[in-house]
Amino acid sequence: MKPWEETESATETAYVASVRRSTLWLGFLYWFAEFIISSILWGILGIDPIMSAPGKLLLMCWGMVLSYGIAAALFGVRRRHIAVKAIVGFSAALLCAFANAGVDFLLYLYFVRPDPITVDWTNLGYTLVYSMATFLGWSFFFIALLYSFELRERERRLAITREEALAAQMRALRYQVNPHFLFNTLNSIAGLIEEGSTIAAGRMVMSLSSFLRTTLELDPMHDVRLVDELALQAGYLHIEGERFSDRMRLRVDIAPGLEEALVPSLILQPLIENAVKHGVGSTPGQVEILISAARNGQALELSVENDVVANNENGWRLPQGTGIGLKNVADRINARFPDVGACVSGLIAPERFRAAITMPLRLA
Repeated sequence: MKPWEETESATETAYVASVRRSTLWLGFLYWFAEFIISSILWGILGIDPIMSAPGKLLLMCWGMVLSYGIAAALFGVRRRHIAVKAIVGFSAALLCAFANAGVDFLLYLYFVRPDPITVDWTNLGYTLVYSMATFLGWSFFFIALLYSFELRERERRLAITREEALAAQMRALRYQVNPHFLFNTLNSIAGLIEEGSTIAAGRMVMSLSSFLRTTLELDPMHDVRLVDELALQAGYLHIEGERFSDRMRLRVDIAPGLEEALVPSLILQPLIENAVKHGVGSTPGQVEILISAARNGQALELSVENDVVANNENGWRLPQGTGIGLKNVADRINARFPDVGACVSGLIAPERFRAAITMPLRLA
């Protein structure tokens, strides 16, 4: 048996057990309520409910057995059209009404012992109609029970499908980070080789190997602590530092207590890549990269700022590129935190670019 077949079989077994358990309880409560109501009605008509209790208890137990038979018949056609369920329920209720009326007459003979034995067809007709109404009501109750379980099962399957789709989307978006990062880093290594810095290029290759091994082991669906995410980014910045150590200055500003905040793994990676490529890589002088985290009510705001070069003719020059990194972050945040997460970027001051992520604040 294949793994998914085993899962489906286990799910079906749990479903049947749950329906069976609910049916037993519903049957007991249904007939207990019928016993109480009928005892009150018979008492109003002048029949002692205490004297009639033994016979009524036996009739209640018999009615429960017949009800479970109706439930079994309806459960067998649970996947059929509602019209089929109605026909089966009505037919089973009619048969059970005759069976219940017959047992009711036998109990009458046993407890009352009439002499001579006569059949009161009027009372028998009343009993038959009452039994028919009772069993038909039970059929409707059980069909409603089946539909409630079916609705819950559909909701469960829909939730699983949505979760699987979200997981696939998150994995696809997360795994876009690695090729994008790898492309930029290999360009940096190529640049070092062209400059003749082979020793630095070798160290960069070893650091890249270690960094990729660490990131590939991360589960895209598991969040990490902010302090761990920053440690990963420190590994990346160490790689880029082989080329830009003389022009890159890093500053980290994390509000107290936010080190334990949970964030999607590698969510800062594209933002820091963007700062290195379009800030440090495009600016001749020293560039400061600021990584900050702040609390804004019930939200966590992460941001990466960097210096940019001014274009004297056309105003301030925005970073130029494919936009894959920032779009990736925005897509991941929207998928992970729909309607509450956001990623915005742009100039906040002359020669200063900022990319910020907003998400719900959750502490590990």
